[in-house]
Amino acid sequence: MSADLSMMSKVVEAVHAKREIAADPPYEQQLADELKNTYGSEGLVELYGRFSSGAGFIDGLMRRVIWRALARQCGSHLRIGSDVVFRHLETFQIGDGLRIGAGAQIQGRYDGTCAIGHKVWIGPQAFLDARDLVLGDYVGWGPGAKVLGSVHTGIPQDIPMIATDLEIRPVRIGAWVDIGTNATILPGVTIGMGAIVGAGAVVVSDVQSFSIVVGVPARFLRWRKDSDPAPTSA
Repeated sequence: MSADLSMMSKVVEAVHAKREIAADPPYEQQLADELKNTYGSEGLVELYGRFSSGAGFIDGLMRRVIWRALARQCGSHLRIGSDVVFRHLETFQIGDGLRIGAGAQIQGRYDGTCAIGHKVWIGPQAFLDARDLVLGDYVGWGPGAKVLGSVHTGIPQDIPMIATDLEIRPVRIGAWVDIGTNATILPGVTIGMGAIVGAGAVVVSDVQSFSIVVGVPARFLRWRKDSDPAPTSA
């Protein structure tokens, strides 16, 4: 006798996106300022390593404070899981309520731009090439999902591909977008507001707002409900 799994599921209230964002206590900014004055940017990156793997209160606090000290802009209620790796935080603009899961990697570039909106959730083991990347508000980024931001030009052809120049292509993820587990977004792609990318999909071209795409390469499956609001921005 097999169980009807649809009868066993249940709906629970969302937490992260609905939570009220309270301002962080003033001492966190004061500590961030003091650490930056004391250690400098390079020293802070080294200091981060001491707290990157712990799961306790102090480890989480120090990760958050160091990000605040290094980032170009950083909102309140930032939460960073253990073993999260970053590069060039000085190019990051972070909104309120960002949560990053354990083992995620976010890789910026010294002359790049990474903008992350409010109440964004980035799942564990995600990889974000953040050299020219924008994530809108309320983006859900599934565990293991990836975004790539560059391609080799392949020119000239008489040298190894890996030795040819890199072309960095901007990636834009609109507000309310949901990226499925282990999906991959290729360089230069724009995903419109409210779109859904299925688990494991490989997105090679732009995705229209409030559409659902699946597969490899990702293809249009259907629109979301007719009652969905019309898109107002990408």
